[in-house]
Amino acid sequence: MALRPIYFDTETTGVKSDRDKIIELAAFDPVLNKTFSSLINPGVPIPKEASNVHHITDDMVQDAPTFKDVGQKFIEFCEGDVVLIAHNGDAFDIPFLENEFTKSGLQLPKYPTIDTLKWSRKYRPDLPKHSLQFLRETFKITANQAHRALDDVMILHSVFSIMIQDLSMETVIELLQKKKTLDRMPFGKHQGKALKEVPKNYVTWLHENGALDKSENKELLEAFKMLELIKS
Repeated sequence: MALRPIYFDTETTGVKSDRDKIIELAAFDPVLNKTFSSLINPGVPIPKEASNVHHITDDMVQDAPTFKDVGQKFIEFCEGDVVLIAHNGDAFDIPFLENEFTKSGLQLPKYPTIDTLKWSRKYRPDLPKHSLQFLRETFKITANQAHRALDDVMILHSVFSIMIQDLSMETVIELLQKKKTLDRMPFGKHQGKALKEVPKNYVTWLHENGALDKSENKELLEAFKMLELIKS
């Protein structure tokens, strides 16, 4: 059965997943055409600098449910074979979810995930920026209330749908996991130059001086061997 995409986003009291709290969780299921959105009472004051970004205040979450209640409902919303999709999810939203589930005594299912920021950086290197709002502007998607969770989720769905066209979620995951082949010189005076254009005497010098023996340059060594700039 094909994976069903669940686009989601969080708003938080700060940027440290091991210390700060989720105060809003929202999601969109485009296959079943349903949404999920809830404010969350974090049990701690919301810093002013955080409120300035998402405009969520202490008064707004005063009567909101705790994460334990919201987390359980989120699992129910994500029932079935789903993939969680978030912008910068690997570095931000997923760690926040994992910590909140653990602290609440809940078990977060091991959903497969897609980080749309990583996709954008990998397959649209021509773009100068990869923030969600920049992508929205690039693809001429109508603006909404940026930095509120459900609004950002709907924008993300529109943006990512354009970026992947008719690719399946399984294909997207496979492509993200596929390591990009090294094709340009990563350092030195020929940095940025295509490997096949790097002078052979320079490659020989690197090899003889041990630069290519370092573990971090193993892929570069193999690439030079394939180009026959170094004898195997």
